[in-house]
Amino acid sequence: MSQLFDLTGKTAVAIGGNGVLGSAMAKGLAEHGAKVAIVGRNLEKAEEVVNEIIKNGGEAKAFRADVSSEDALMHLADEIDKWTGGCDILLNAPGTNSSTPFFELGMDEYDRIMEINLKGIVLACQVFAKRMIERGRNGSIINISSVSSTTPLSRVFTYSVSKAGLNSVTQFLAREFAPHGIRVNAIIPGFFPAEQNRKILDKDRIENIMRHTPMNRFGEAEELQGATVWLASEKASSFVTGALIRVDGGFGSMTI
Repeated sequence: MSQLFDLTGKTAVAIGGNGVLGSAMAKGLAEHGAKVAIVGRNLEKAEEVVNEIIKNGGEAKAFRADVSSEDALMHLADEIDKWTGGCDILLNAPGTNSSTPFFELGMDEYDRIMEINLKGIVLACQVFAKRMIERGRNGSIINISSVSSTTPLSRVFTYSVSKAGLNSVTQFLAREFAPHGIRVNAIIPGFFPAEQNRKILDKDRIENIMRHTPMNRFGEAEELQGATVWLASEKASSFVTGALIRVDGGFGSMTI
């Protein structure tokens, strides 16, 4: 059974792997044998994650890249090729948020959030999936969505729009890439203590979240590792593509 989740010999590229959730998922991939590229704008944070992985017996390397720049992603892909020969697993976990009210929202802020949360993932899929196809190797792309992607949450207009778009991208590319042996899925996390949502978690909002979360607690970042490793494994999830997997403590099942 353990062989189902063995990622030995695979290279995972974790974009946003220096964040709270991205780093936890990247560590899970490393613990199951994958070599992991930790990618982020902040190289110092990426190197901290790499050091933790190496300390626990894994193999990883830090890379700096701006996910909204095609040139930066092309350069990143070249560096990954030199390091391990290419990407097998692409974990798209970049993210930024804002609680700016709709009528106060400027287009500069809107564009910045959309560039990171949506455009950046589209570019990453273009760059890395194309190389997977050219090499004739199967692959897994895992996009990190949000509960706000299906039923928009208050206070996070642009974030919700970007994540709804990401779900559509995930399902479109699942169909597009299936003939090439590349699976594309998304994880929909519930409320986790990530940096981008702490600033809008006041007392009233926390109470509202708990009323809509049957498990009555926040998630721990490590609780995303199981779904990540499962979707990354060619053996364990070989017939899974175009799926939107909820890891949300039941949030998506609640109405009143």
